[in-house]
Amino acid sequence: MIKERLQDLRSAMKERNIDYYVVPTSDFHESEYVGEYFKARKWITGFTGSAGTAVIGLNEAGLWTDGRYFIQAEEQLKGSTVTLFKMGQEGVPTINEYLRKNLPNGGTIGFDGRVINTRLFEQFEEIAKDKNGKIYSSEDLIDPIWKDRPSLPKSKAWILEEKFSGASIPEKLKRVRDKMKEEGANVHIATCLFDIEWIYNLRGDDIEHVPVNLCFTLIKENEAYYYINEEDVDGKVRDYLKNNNVTLRPYEAIYDDVKKLSASDKVLLNKAQVNSRITGSLPEGITIIDKANPSELMKSCKNETELRNLVNAHIKDGVAMTKFMYWLKKNVGKIEMTEYSVAEYLRELRAAQEGFIDISFGTIAGYGPNAAMMHYSATKDNCATLKPEGMLLVDSGGHYLEGSTDITRTFALGPVSDIEKKHFTAVLRANMNLSHARFLYGCSGLNLDILARGPMWDMDIDYQCGTGHGVGYLLNIHEGPNGFRWKIVPERKDSGTLEEGMCTTDEPGIYLEGKYGIRLENELICRKGAKNEYGQFMYFEDMTFVPFDLDLVDKDEMTKTDIARLNEYHKKVYEVISPYLESDEKIWLKEYTKSI
Repeated sequence: MIKERLQDLRSAMKERNIDYYVVPTSDFHESEYVGEYFKARKWITGFTGSAGTAVIGLNEAGLWTDGRYFIQAEEQLKGSTVTLFKMGQEGVPTINEYLRKNLPNGGTIGFDGRVINTRLFEQFEEIAKDKNGKIYSSEDLIDPIWKDRPSLPKSKAWILEEKFSGASIPEKLKRVRDKMKEEGANVHIATCLFDIEWIYNLRGDDIEHVPVNLCFTLIKENEAYYYINEEDVDGKVRDYLKNNNVTLRPYEAIYDDVKKLSASDKVLLNKAQVNSRITGSLPEGITIIDKANPSELMKSCKNETELRNLVNAHIKDGVAMTKFMYWLKKNVGKIEMTEYSVAEYLRELRAAQEGFIDISFGTIAGYGPNAAMMHYSATKDNCATLKPEGMLLVDSGGHYLEGSTDITRTFALGPVSDIEKKHFTAVLRANMNLSHARFLYGCSGLNLDILARGPMWDMDIDYQCGTGHGVGYLLNIHEGPNGFRWKIVPERKDSGTLEEGMCTTDEPGIYLEGKYGIRLENELICRKGAKNEYGQFMYFEDMTFVPFDLDLVDKDEMTKTDIARLNEYHKKVYEVISPYLESDEKIWLKEYTKSI
């Protein structure tokens, strides 16, 4: 099937004299997760992971993805004739290096200009020019051959009340306009769905588990335009926007409206996000100020209303997760359980919490060897049956009106080996090392990542991903510019300074292909600590309160400090979560949070 699809695409490429056609994992907004309509890369290669780019040549095809998906991609690409390129590995060319080497003289690179950001467009353009070639970006070649392609998503926009957002549209627009003025811009174009929905306090359901609508915005000194499918907006939202001096425009009108800007305008936009069709529609000679959207940093630093709400959301989520752990421990081996069925049960426990909207991403429930695939996804028809032995990794989260959560726990389902306990304890120590960090303002996750990787590096073990990512407030579960990572990975955009109010995950792990995977994840709030002659000190506050599985802890692998930290954390877990549990659950939780 994949071979036939590739052949159909190559026929279309030959008709247009295209040598290489690029199919990214992207929508018109450079979103990380996309709706079904935009999953062209999945359709043309068979690889289902959330990150990757396909490059289709007339005689060969490649798929580039990162370390989270190496194992999965190798399996899914078998027999497809698509070659896996493991990003970041020694000797593996980047997409640009590959195209620069293989594009023939006078050749053409093709892609849909709406799903390629401007910065990447410029890189491809430079490669083509160096080969006396050209770019073909005016057409989506996948669309005519994808006969049963899903339609563009449509969902009703809804208002996130100020008691949850903590700030009004006028307040947020003023902050954005102040930053525009500071940058010397009189126009701002934003295409990132999360920035736009944050500014206008709106949410939707156009992407599975990502509560946003497809939209654009154009902001001037005294005007603001919100572009959305008009069928997605009811009278209440129309009035809300009008009352806040925001003009509603059709979704596709952005491409014509930017043509009407003046050549003397100075436009603030992020070339790494705004698609090349939009920038290609700007008047010739217009000034582009290529910088991050002002709202990116603003929304990552949660206000006090958002932080209070987030703490409450994590209590609700902690109750659901603790109830799940209790049920799992009591019933494994007694009732039939699969990776899929336990994920569904956990969803039900979250849905029982007041203010629940949706899970925040597809739950990763991996048993045994499946847990070694970082973003493994079980389905009803393709999942492992759980037995009262080995380990189960569950990475999950929820969207509540009070914010979003992301948590991972690894559970012992029965007997485990000494080496599994040793590895679990190393990951636990790593998690606590990072959560207890004290650091001077100005540090980024690059400075702190060693605290988490240290216990694994001491054993000559590493994990092929970052240690943590920023989390949005009822938006994207992966939010920049903050994160934890030992080296800069430009496409992840997560090496920003750690600011007060940022929420970041702490999720080190060990993944042994064919054996097992271990990950432990909490969410942290960045807070200001003491300020003295040495500068402003910062620290982290745990938001996640769910037991770490004592059945997997090897006390002999821990220092006195490690033990004290674990006991302190478990004491807080019991204090926070036990009031919401039934009597038998409380008794069980007391045992699983006991001091060791």
